Amino acid sequence: MKLTIGRSDKADFPELSLSEIDVKIDSGAYTSSIHCSDIKEIAVNGEPFIQFTLLDPEHPFYNNKEFTFKNYASKIVKSSNGIAEKRFMIHTEIVIFNKTFPIYLTLSERKDMKFPVLLGRKFLNKKFVIDTVKKNLSHKLKNKN
Repeated sequence: MKLTIGRSDKADFPELSLSEIDVKIDSGAYTSSIHCSDIKEIAVNGEPFIQFTLLDPEHPFYNNKEFTFKNYASKIVKSSNGIAEKRFMIHTEIVIFNKTFPIYLTLSERKDMKFPVLLGRKFLNKKFVIDTVKKNLSHKLKNKN
């Protein structure tokens, strides 16, 4: 059975030390993305890693933590303005509706965006139905416990 998700919510990303971060449900986007800064590929003992800082100093949840992921890929993503760019993608976990789901997140600099995380169709498919009138359905459930 599919869960009903509203147009926006709050979710936790335990591996990224983020809790109750604002997420926007974006059925127009194929992939999900998270706002990062200082995204760069580095080598550790000759092996490739991706390194990034979540959010940016202006964001209230910014914690200046640098993350390094070994499990990453790069893909070409076409943004809403039609420009294709190479983006890095990590595999992590999201906790929403009191359940943990695997999720792929592309790393993007979404500085001017209200929502630091977009949840796209690839994540939403077969799990959720979107009710655009509602908001924070998962967050309300979380706070009942």
